Amino acid sequence: MTSTQSKPSHGRGRECVITRRACFSSSHRYWLPEKSPEENLSLFGKCSIAPGHGHNYELIVSMGGELDSDGMVLNLSDVKHSIKDKVTGQLDFRFLNDVWPEFNVNNQEGILPTTEALVKVIWSRLKDDLPLTSLRLYENPNLWADYFGKNMEAFLTVQTHFAAAHRLAKEEISFDENKKIYGKCARVNGHGHNYLVDITVKGEIDKRTGMVCDLSALQEIINDLVVEQLDHTFLNKDIEFFHNCVPTAENIALYISDILKKPICNLGAILHKIRLQESPNNAAEIYVDQKLTNSLKLKLENSLVTQT
Repeated sequence: MTSTQSKPSHGRGRECVITRRACFSSSHRYWLPEKSPEENLSLFGKCSIAPGHGHNYELIVSMGGELDSDGMVLNLSDVKHSIKDKVTGQLDFRFLNDVWPEFNVNNQEGILPTTEALVKVIWSRLKDDLPLTSLRLYENPNLWADYFGKNMEAFLTVQTHFAAAHRLAKEEISFDENKKIYGKCARVNGHGHNYLVDITVKGEIDKRTGMVCDLSALQEIINDLVVEQLDHTFLNKDIEFFHNCVPTAENIALYISDILKKPICNLGAILHKIRLQESPNNAAEIYVDQKLTNSLKLKLENSLVTQT
């Protein structure tokens, strides 16, 4: 007897987000013709020096949709060709200021090809071909921009690092009690980490400079208030805030967010997120301008991990 049982659909109709990575090498220069050489140098620093400078860009394209009968959201071969035709094939080994009309600053509608502006324009080039959910563009491993298709709003992230020691312990309880809470981290002489910090700001892309905020000023604030203050310290003893506050990764991230929020606001941007990576296995994220929608509200039966 022949079975009439249908084959499984393998997720057909269910939603999924896929990503595609693409790379290109381009140069650019930050220079506005309506400003004097002195003004351009003051505003853009070394990025204003002719004939420009280059980067090895990395683009992460995120796309969403329902799985088809072949188990795919999109055919990756089609995705690859769309990205090459619309973006990387046009930008690779090119001078960005000249390659697309959006970056012609001799026109009053032109915008400088900053990372933020570039990722927005790439979105406009791809959105009719691909069901985009987000784009991320790395200018280098320590600087990237995210764009979600929201008009002129973009997110800019600067990554930095510092080395510091700490001890996780409450002064008001015994060593044995601290060990029950913090384990080895409660040992009297402390231990150290090479911390990685991602500082993400959000704001409107300036229609002329292409910037969410003054990048040089942002990097200076981060260096002065975070790196110089925390690097090569014993946090519990050298940083007054941690005299009475246990320097867990969570508390350190909160501390960084608190000291950066106002200075970044003064630059005209909003501090969005601090991500502090303590080790390859541990990290803490603070979302400064929003609440976690599902935090501690998930019912156990909805968890991906079954607990007994």
